[in-house]
Amino acid sequence: MSDGGATATPTAGELSPEQLSRESIARVDPSDQLGDVLALPEHLRDALWRVESAIMQDWDTPAGLVVAGMGGSAIGGALARAAMGDHASRPIFVTRAYGLPPWTTPDTMVLCASYSGETEETLACYESAGALGAKRTVVTTGGRLAEMARADGVPVIPLPAGFQPRAAVAYMIVAALEVAALCGAGPRLTPEIDVAASHIEQLVTEWGPDAAEDSLAKEIARGLHGTTPVIAGAGLTSPIAYRWKTQINENAKQPCFWNELPELDHNEISGWEGASDVGRFAAVFLDDSDAHPRVKERMDLTERLIADNAAASYRLETRGQTAIERVISLVLLGDLVSIYLAALRGVDPGPVRLIDELKAALASR
Repeated sequence: MSDGGATATPTAGELSPEQLSRESIARVDPSDQLGDVLALPEHLRDALWRVESAIMQDWDTPAGLVVAGMGGSAIGGALARAAMGDHASRPIFVTRAYGLPPWTTPDTMVLCASYSGETEETLACYESAGALGAKRTVVTTGGRLAEMARADGVPVIPLPAGFQPRAAVAYMIVAALEVAALCGAGPRLTPEIDVAASHIEQLVTEWGPDAAEDSLAKEIARGLHGTTPVIAGAGLTSPIAYRWKTQINENAKQPCFWNELPELDHNEISGWEGASDVGRFAAVFLDDSDAHPRVKERMDLTERLIADNAAASYRLETRGQTAIERVISLVLLGDLVSIYLAALRGVDPGPVRLIDELKAALASR
């Protein structure tokens, strides 16, 4: 881990870099988005119960699983696929669009994930799956999606209300993992999920707001403050890198970008030559203990080659034994960093004004 530049001086409304206590964060976080992040272990356990409460039977879907969703509702499918890893026995695909992949057949399970139940792209996928005769499952708090599913006799995995959709990430991961097992796309990981919840509790203590001011999550947030972060993942950490990007976008209300190795070494690395000419960019490399050796070498070399033009650079590795522990460890870290960045910037991490305005404008057309 290296830091190539000083953090920005706070302006009016921002917290000073020393003020990342629970109390100081609460002043800019009236809806307690931090509390939702810290509750990740409880969400994992509650999600298992909620899937069981849906009383779903086992289905055999030879064509695999498609998770249809957008934003915070879709990321659960991508993270579940990473956590399943080599244990996946059939395709698991995430679609973020108005339609299903062209290869979807009646032998495909389609999990329609929409926290609100009103996401128009997901509603379109639900109807497309029905027209194809594909098996369907829904995970939502309600809305039109739940109404249609119950009218069609489609199982509904109920979610607790009151969250921002992005805060329901644990529920979406568990729902995708359990549905994948029920449709034959992979093994049941219920015991691993329960163990992962205990592991994440330890990391909440280590990285949370009551931890020391030089704890990892706070240190990273301070290093990224005043920069445009660029997050890089590889293999298991690729969807986690995307999660970091979206959490920094929505919680800290600032630009953030992501890419994956080895692809970024064939294009994006060249852009770093001029990074310091156009702004302050920071690099975050998300590594994994099981990453390909050549990918690890690429991370080393890439970080070294961009160092002169990076305001800060971090190399972070997953924590845990199982794939799901490792996935969720960096999800937690990124979520905390995004909340801490929001606090340092003096912005409320809860509202997503531009997203709401866009949806309202689309609804009026």
